[in-house]
Amino acid sequence: MENSTTPALHTDRYELTMLNAALGDGTSQRRATFEVFARFLAEGRDFGVVAGIERAIDAIHSFRFSPSQVLWLVDEGVVDAEHRDYLLGFSFAGEVRGYGEGELYLPNSPILRVEGAFAECVVLETILLSILNHDTAVASTAAQMFRVAGGRRLIEMGSRRTHDDAAVHAARAAFIGGFDATSNLEAGYRYGVPTAGTAAHAWILSHESEYDAFVAQIRALGVGTTLLVDTFDPTQGTVNAANAARSFGAPGPGAVRIDSGDLLEQARSARRLLDSLGATETTIVATGDVDEARIAALVNGGAPIDTFGVGTRLVTGANCPSPGFVYKLVAIESKDRNVVSVAKRSPDKQDVGGVTHARRMTVEEARALGGSFDDESATVEVLFKEDPRKEQCETWVDPQRLLISGGQPLAHAPSLEEVRVATMQRLASTSRLVQMRR
Repeated sequence: MENSTTPALHTDRYELTMLNAALGDGTSQRRATFEVFARFLAEGRDFGVVAGIERAIDAIHSFRFSPSQVLWLVDEGVVDAEHRDYLLGFSFAGEVRGYGEGELYLPNSPILRVEGAFAECVVLETILLSILNHDTAVASTAAQMFRVAGGRRLIEMGSRRTHDDAAVHAARAAFIGGFDATSNLEAGYRYGVPTAGTAAHAWILSHESEYDAFVAQIRALGVGTTLLVDTFDPTQGTVNAANAARSFGAPGPGAVRIDSGDLLEQARSARRLLDSLGATETTIVATGDVDEARIAALVNGGAPIDTFGVGTRLVTGANCPSPGFVYKLVAIESKDRNVVSVAKRSPDKQDVGGVTHARRMTVEEARALGGSFDDESATVEVLFKEDPRKEQCETWVDPQRLLISGGQPLAHAPSLEEVRVATMQRLASTSRLVQMRR
């Protein structure tokens, strides 16, 4: 079976059955608008951080059906043979607008707007949600950790806790959310994310003694390396680390890493011991099931930890909740060529139909539009159902930008480092992001 790089079959079957039916009844060519948004934020979160936009653009642009895929779809009865040529010639030719990588969002923020013929838009649902839900979940979690870390260095180390390719994208998303580096080399190679990592417990256990392992590591990597000191006894490990560095003429190694136990007490003990041995410049790295709450507790408790390495709690499970993005049809051309708003009305999932336009503004500007807010320092995101250009103020900011026009990506994406810097600036300058509907 062909292993194609196209994302066309990274989808749910019903998207192709809808496409098949739309080609049969003429719905396929009706102009349609879909929007990606979240109905809620994860508990305890007051914002999310968008990530995966550039990957989504690539997925849309490369969305093609190979001959073998089309043959398989026909043989499986997913699409009719009469629609084979349409699938073979498929390419998205519409327009996409979306929030930038690293932008903050709230419930109902129009993260992505996809416009084009119904047939070319409807099939994109799964691949777009797969990318945006995963990457945004990690970036949002990373941002929370960045906020509580108080400027301490953060290293993403979740590769062995998730799918192999998801690990690469998680590393990229964590970098957007404020992390400094990743242990994943593919993320470094593919996206330019800085990488970090030295040695595991296996390295220590493979030598005659812990001291010998440290000496060998320093010989290979230099005295600035990070030595893992808790394979046996953390106190003796710290002494061995300092002594190994001294054998190379340095007062201590670049850092020591603690991977278990009570990190607060372990870090305090290690700091006192390092200082007493003259290794005052040696920093402390803490790893081992660290999450947002634990980082906050350690920072608030005055733990002398300079770097946190985070894995499982950053990329998996309840600590990294999905933003719950949905991809909904909000407007479509009727049979008489008029564009009509559409929306679900089912209980607990009611949507507001029609295209959503977002603008960011000050509290004072939002009050002029009828808003009521107490926090003068807040940034207000106003959601309009009518195009706001008639009442546009020069100081309003549109968080959406044109990403794809006529099916072609627009080449103005900032670098990943620029995205990260902008995200950190938003996290530092935006005390609160609030929302109102116009």
